[in-house]
Amino acid sequence: MRTYEVLFILSPQVTEEESTTLISDFKSVAERNGATLKNEEAWGRRRLAYPIHKFTEGVYHLFVLESDSSLSELDRRMKNVDRVLRHVIVRTDEDHKRADKLAKRNPKKDRARPVAAPVAAAAPAPSPEAAMEGLEEAPQA
Repeated sequence: MRTYEVLFILSPQVTEEESTTLISDFKSVAERNGATLKNEEAWGRRRLAYPIHKFTEGVYHLFVLESDSSLSELDRRMKNVDRVLRHVIVRTDEDHKRADKLAKRNPKKDRARPVAAPVAAAAPAPSPEAAMEGLEEAPQA
């Protein structure tokens, strides 16, 4: 089974009733194509990073789906609905596999590192006079 995250932004002009019908339509399209809904989150109205179709806000919604096939029909439907400002479908199961593989390969990174003991205070440097005393007493050849 492949895991997908589907994030879409609806226009801020969409009413609650329209929003619920769009969301239920998207769910039914995904389920008709063999996907199962694992998680659904309504993120609510948020400010956009940049204006999209002259809108500065949008209503965010996230689905987490599992499917054996791709979600091309859902992607096509979201492209054709004018009230969807942006959408993205990301396959996340490969990221989880890659993270598990790296964790198995490098188990040392997961362990806590030992804390180094504090270093004792360094001895003060000898004064220039003390350094010169040793040079004067050196035997001459």
